[in-house]
Amino acid sequence: QVQLVESGGGLVQAGGSLRLSCAASGRTFSRDTMGWFRQAPGKEREFVAAVRWSAGTTYYADSVKGRFTISRDNAKNTVYLQMNSLKPEDTAVYYCAAKAAAVIIHKDYDYWGQGTQVTVSS
Repeated sequence: QVQLVESGGGLVQAGGSLRLSCAASGRTFSRDTMGWFRQAPGKEREFVAAVRWSAGTTYYADSVKGRFTISRDNAKNTVYLQMNSLKPEDTAVYYCAAKAAAVIIHKDYDYWGQGTQVTVSS
């Protein structure tokens, strides 16, 4: 059974930083694509970042490029999202997701975590 468990969310002031973690289990993720998504109240869920586990290739939404960094630790089967220079508009529930490697990286994920709340105060 695939499990993705996020942690690291919280309340931070604008300009601050947080690091989210996603512990993955129940599947061989070495050929998967791992993604982070977020959903703010009243808005649709949106793509934030993704990494191809095997090659380490990363992808970012324009809104977070230069501020967020996605990475993975093979030994720990964990994916991270380092978030710097946070803005109030980054406030959302952040979800970790996984899918078999594919060309499309911003949608159609098969497995999802339960989400972790990130709140950025102004």
